[in-house]
Amino acid sequence: GALPFIYGTVVSSVLALVIAVPLSIGVAIFLVEQAPRGLARPFAFLVELLAAIPSVVYGLWGIFVLAPFLREHVQPPLARTFGWLPLFKGTPTGLGLFTGGIILAIMITPIITAVVRDVLAAVPVSQREAALALGATKWETTRVVLANAASGIAGAIVLGLGRAIGETMAVTMVIGNRPQISASLFEPSYTIASVIANEFTEATGEMYLSALIQIGLILFLVTFLVNGVAKLLVWSVTRGTSGTARAA
Repeated sequence: GALPFIYGTVVSSVLALVIAVPLSIGVAIFLVEQAPRGLARPFAFLVELLAAIPSVVYGLWGIFVLAPFLREHVQPPLARTFGWLPLFKGTPTGLGLFTGGIILAIMITPIITAVVRDVLAAVPVSQREAALALGATKWETTRVVLANAASGIAGAIVLGLGRAIGETMAVTMVIGNRPQISASLFEPSYTIASVIANEFTEATGEMYLSALIQIGLILFLVTFLVNGVAKLLVWSVTRGTSGTARAA
């Protein structure tokens, strides 16, 4: 059935979030709270530029650069060190859930970063001023800002999840495209989006086509729900604060 495709989608998306979320939040905090304005603007522009790169470019880079690097320099040490764990068993091939998760992480990092940056910037300046007036350090003030922006940050993460779930071309090129359920991140897998992209042109039978349409409907409903929740969470922080900016 569709279970191997759902499994591949969930595992690759969760792996992408594990990698992308700490990096994205860290970059956003740096841009909004720590970086000088002259550095923050060009750096933010570069981050947004990464989001505009076509997914097929990420896929090609994954095949010709990332996959060989992981196969030669990353997966073998992981297998030797943590091979007793099911996650790191198997033959390192460079293509599989591990590579797919990293590619997805690279692709969703600019999106999460941009949204978290907007959410942090939407926190009223009075919150920062109050913390500083009480003698808080800059990092303690940042913790206050993060607490006020928690729901919006959660929305940014969910928005990144929605992008990861729906990503097609780049993942199709690096995940290995094998319909199986394996605990190892080194093994090839399939996602819902990639199976539709690979199999739709070959779906000659009515049953075959109906099955692809059904899993496509599942993908549509899940991404619609995820993106809707993300928008609500972000809106809960940014509403009514469009004119608010942090103190210079």
